[in-house]
Amino acid sequence: MVGPWSISTLGTFGNNFFAWTAHTGEYVGQMIKGHMQNMSRFVIAIATVAALCVCAPAEASIVVTVDKSAQRLSVAIDGSLRYQWPVSTARWGYSTPNGSYRPERLARKWFSRKYDWSPMPYSIFFDGGYAIHGSYEIAHLGRPASHGCIRLHPQNAAILFALIKEHMGETSIVVTGQAPAPSGGKWQWQY
Repeated sequence: MVGPWSISTLGTFGNNFFAWTAHTGEYVGQMIKGHMQNMSRFVIAIATVAALCVCAPAEASIVVTVDKSAQRLSVAIDGSLRYQWPVSTARWGYSTPNGSYRPERLARKWFSRKYDWSPMPYSIFFDGGYAIHGSYEIAHLGRPASHGCIRLHPQNAAILFALIKEHMGETSIVVTGQAPAPSGGKWQWQY
């Protein structure tokens, strides 16, 4: 006696396991085979989902917002604010264009051909020659100082560069605000 059944005949036929139970008079082999097939399908489905989760690259929506009025850059990942840094946008007589952009190209080391070969580490080009990049003029961060690019502290530029490099297709750059105007030697904000 095994379990509630007493097995009078036990054997296999092809891939089918079968047993005749004297208690109920049924073949339990087909029931076992059906359960095993369902279990196999379940295991294959779970393995497939797990493989897709492991192999598919993680996607993150990244929004880089530059507020020229505040001279701040913020980074949101999947809608959650992750970073805020001071920047320098265009000084009086130059402009940093407003708008929504996608990163066009990245350059780990770049030098401005237009402005005396000035170093532009971790450049993220977004509108032709305009870029977000590191600057060694860190004393000017937080106020307008550039020829139109968006300057960041080199350490912050490296963080942003690495983030965008991994998620280039999911990144948008939004530039907003008004450039400040000089007044009596001090910067006044235009609205």
